[in-house]
Amino acid sequence: MTPGASDKSGLEALKARQGAGARYDAPDAPGEYLLLARRGSAFFARKLNELSDVDLDAPSLRKGWSRRHVVVDVCYSARVQAIALKTLREPLTPEEEAWKPNLRLAATLPPRAIRHLYEHTSVHLNVEYRDLANDDWKHAISFGGQSSVPVRELPLRRAYKIWNAAYHLATGAKLSDLPDFPPGIQSTLSQNS
Repeated sequence: MTPGASDKSGLEALKARQGAGARYDAPDAPGEYLLLARRGSAFFARKLNELSDVDLDAPSLRKGWSRRHVVVDVCYSARVQAIALKTLREPLTPEEEAWKPNLRLAATLPPRAIRHLYEHTSVHLNVEYRDLANDDWKHAISFGGQSSVPVRELPLRRAYKIWNAAYHLATGAKLSDLPDFPPGIQSTLSQNS
């Protein structure tokens, strides 16, 4: 989807209104994938907000996982991506280098903390996407010593993960509510996320 002249003039007007300091995606960023990931984040947030605190303890559609597990998995996958993307701009802090996701422990957090974790990690990842320069989108990064992944693919991987997680929350979302993804995305996700 290529923006038309009116889209570009509208974006320029928005930038002028928002002023210096506002963050925008780099011109060469994969806008379509970023939009899909951001819409997925909003969809997931709506589904999460439909759940009461007690509902978080109920089983999800993922075998052996509660809804809590689905939420913290989405959170930690965002954090892994955000930390990896930060390495394109600057060195990690010792805390970031040492961090290891512990899904089982995170699933025991109080419901309010789980909700805040989702909000924080979602915003953090979006900020990391926005902070990438044009050249950053041409790189590849690796996650925990696994095979490298083109940075351009990360928003698509995030979109796939978060849309499917919204379905797995078992709040009534149907597979038909999910967007169509390119063939083969599921097999590449099994390598890294």
